[in-house]
Amino acid sequence: MCGISGIINKNNKSVEELLILQMTDIIAHRGPDSSGSYLYKNIAFGHRRLSILDLSSSGHQPMKYLDDLVITYNGEIYNFIEIREELIQKGYIFDSNSDTEVILKAYHCWGKTCVNYFNGMWSFSILDIKQKIVFCSRDRFGVKPFYYIENNDLFSFGSEISQLLPFLPNRILNKKVALDYLISGIEECSNETFFKDIYLLKGGHNLVFDLKTNSYEIERYYNLKLSDQKNTSVDDYIQELKRSITLRLRSDVKVGTCLSGGIDSSTISSFASKIYQNSNEKFMAIHAKSSEYKTDESEFAKIVSKIANINLNFVEPSYSDFKSNILSIIKIQQEPFGSLSIIMQYFVFKKAKELGCIVMLDGQGGDETLLGYERYYPAIVKSKKGIAKLKALLQSSKNSRLSLLDTIKYQYYFSNYKLRLKRLKFKNSFYKSEILSEYESEELRIISESYNDISILQKNEIESSQLPHLLKYEDRNSMANSIESRLPFLDYKLVELSLNTNNSLKIKDGWTKFILRKAAETILPKEIVWRKTKLGFNAPEKTWTKEFENEMIKEIEQSEILNNFIHFKKLYFKNLDLRTKWRLYNFSVWEKEFKVKLN
Repeated sequence: MCGISGIINKNNKSVEELLILQMTDIIAHRGPDSSGSYLYKNIAFGHRRLSILDLSSSGHQPMKYLDDLVITYNGEIYNFIEIREELIQKGYIFDSNSDTEVILKAYHCWGKTCVNYFNGMWSFSILDIKQKIVFCSRDRFGVKPFYYIENNDLFSFGSEISQLLPFLPNRILNKKVALDYLISGIEECSNETFFKDIYLLKGGHNLVFDLKTNSYEIERYYNLKLSDQKNTSVDDYIQELKRSITLRLRSDVKVGTCLSGGIDSSTISSFASKIYQNSNEKFMAIHAKSSEYKTDESEFAKIVSKIANINLNFVEPSYSDFKSNILSIIKIQQEPFGSLSIIMQYFVFKKAKELGCIVMLDGQGGDETLLGYERYYPAIVKSKKGIAKLKALLQSSKNSRLSLLDTIKYQYYFSNYKLRLKRLKFKNSFYKSEILSEYESEELRIISESYNDISILQKNEIESSQLPHLLKYEDRNSMANSIESRLPFLDYKLVELSLNTNNSLKIKDGWTKFILRKAAETILPKEIVWRKTKLGFNAPEKTWTKEFENEMIKEIEQSEILNNFIHFKKLYFKNLDLRTKWRLYNFSVWEKEFKVKLN
């Protein structure tokens, strides 16, 4: 797990070594163990290394092969051992035990199709001197980041936006992205960022830069495979989940896990504890405890840790911790984010660093792949007919935290774009009329229409509307603390199995993630498996927001951009919901700290 950087001068001038070193050092936190650079004519690669596999200097990057291939790479190819064996059978000789060398030789063997062999998370660039191209790739679901910028003089890429900011003549707001965030709470749905002219390579895509023409093309190499739904057995699911976890326990450094006490993290933690081979100590887990009773899941985490024989560690951020760290976390994320739970996640990874646990498993992806959110109920109900539709509606209320009225409201609201847009505009009526009258959201339209087909809904959630921004938070928070985060639910084989499992095994009798619950029954007690509440690492939002409210208002009122968007006389801050308050504040501080202008 590392950080990458690259510059291609389109004017064919040599890249100054100092420039690539400065660009790479911006992300020193992503790779504190070593750094390197490579210069060739008008091209420069940089790398920061966090040593996970083959801790020796043999894994140093940028790495060369045969003097015509050079790679800078961030990620983990979990099945690198199996791929290496296949390449050895083809005559390749290896000088290290690193997955980086496997990628290089896989590319030499199979070319651009090498990515189809990889099971893991990655973001890399390979300079192919013979082909006169730079081949860039991002893993199937976009777990690892890849940002890029292009102007008349250069093309540049990096692991974080901060590396590309020096190439902007001015930091101009991407108004469309900003309004989707502020009004609809939508993030990371396209290849655009909050900064105009800085883009991201979407998951499942390659970018090929042609050095002869100084132009690039983006190619999609992976599409989620949707087939006729299968009656996947619980045993089938357990086998695939265990395989995914086992692969993600491959490491030459200590591995632990995040444990909220919910079904996703509890299942991963319990299986991982049984599989993890370290005779000297128990498998480690970290829990973020909320100081508010309604959002405190610590008792559930304790139950899991006791049954699974896990060494459970707690972190309970106070208001003082929140206040003293909020500015640095906003800088770490580099773009506005959705809620205070991101701050709790940051403290989990901070604790992992203190405990020397360099690799952490986490449960991202479980909800999107197995219909874990209550907003998925409308899609299930829509798929039913006659009395089965009414039964599904009643069961959705019975076996969740939703009232029957809420369940009915969900049914009409989530699939109706015009209704959602109208409600959002009413809720945000403090925005100026010209802002609201012009505001339309293609992303919100796509999300709403996807409720007509569960498979399309899940595909959209994984590729655009939900998972990408969660993965962005995870990457920034973990790497800010030099921690590698691994996500068993996002093994592509497990994702495909989950999506193509019969819907009745995803939500059954109102129980979300039904097949996962049945799998978890083999190792966890009923009070964990059949919980109706879903929290995650929830922050004590009410407490923190109430204490911080005056400072939030002050920052919001000083925002130059928001003063162009909002009628402050219509803004009754105390009446806003917590998430709207947070978005306005987060945006204001981000704007100031990153010196962003409207135009």
